Amino acid sequence: MSDKPVIGFIGVGLMGHGMAGSILRGGYPLVVKGNRNRDPVEDLLSKGATEAATPAEMAAQCDMIHLCLSNSPQVEAVFRGPDGILAGAREGLIVLDATTADPTSTRALAAELAGKGGAMVDAPLGRTPKEAEEGTLDAMIGCDADTFKKILPVVECWAGNINHVGETGSAHQMKLIMNFISMGYAALYAEAVTLGASVGLAPQMIEQVIGTSRLGNGFFDTFMKYAVGRDRDAHKFAIANASKDVRYAANMASDAGVANIMGASIKHYFTLAEGAGKGQDYVPMLADFVAQMNGMDLAEIVAKHAKPKA
Repeated sequence: MSDKPVIGFIGVGLMGHGMAGSILRGGYPLVVKGNRNRDPVEDLLSKGATEAATPAEMAAQCDMIHLCLSNSPQVEAVFRGPDGILAGAREGLIVLDATTADPTSTRALAAELAGKGGAMVDAPLGRTPKEAEEGTLDAMIGCDADTFKKILPVVECWAGNINHVGETGSAHQMKLIMNFISMGYAALYAEAVTLGASVGLAPQMIEQVIGTSRLGNGFFDTFMKYAVGRDRDAHKFAIANASKDVRYAANMASDAGVANIMGASIKHYFTLAEGAGKGQDYVPMLADFVAQMNGMDLAEIVAKHAKPKA
């Protein structure tokens, strides 16, 4: 019988599957809740996890529950209702929400969970499914100091870079700042590649010159791995999720009374791509969309400038 806390996990998709697997490798008993895609669930069950039928059932048997969902409405639905986490919550339950969520919603749910004797932690993520599988994600943590000490050994199973940002809600604020920056990069790089191509600069040349300069960074490398290298799996993060994140960031700016002119431009790019039916494309594919808006086929341009294979 393990003396480690029992960990629940809801949302074993692209990111959640790797995180949950890392928790299992850390020796923690794991309970998962299935979804429409059974493959990641069955994989985790084959490695020793068990399955709960509802969030309430999971809350009744777990000490700590991870959520890794798409948006705040999904998180709220998992919390509330007759089969929700709050219905089964026991004294001392800790819920870690790794969703990129609306901080206002997070704080409201934290108050409701506190009424049941539990604690809410916002623990949004940085990096990609690759790092999730490796257990080396970035984690931003929002909670009180005592709760942070309790959760740290579990978070260390799936994160290599951990920052305790502040109280509950602050980490979701930090994540919105992070995604405001990263999706700003995406929009900027998509325009830059298109502008370059329109004046005769090959996307490969932009990748080489910028990537080897002080302007290069990890996000640039990943973005160009698709835009130039045409690797569709370079960054598995959907445009629809990015669009949601920059909307949340815009709402945060509005609530704070802060001018968000750059944010508005970024938001409109992602809203336009989503409205054009590109929501399930991955973020680097924004480069194709911007090129198409300007009458160009980026894949053809890349192929035209490709060096012949030896």
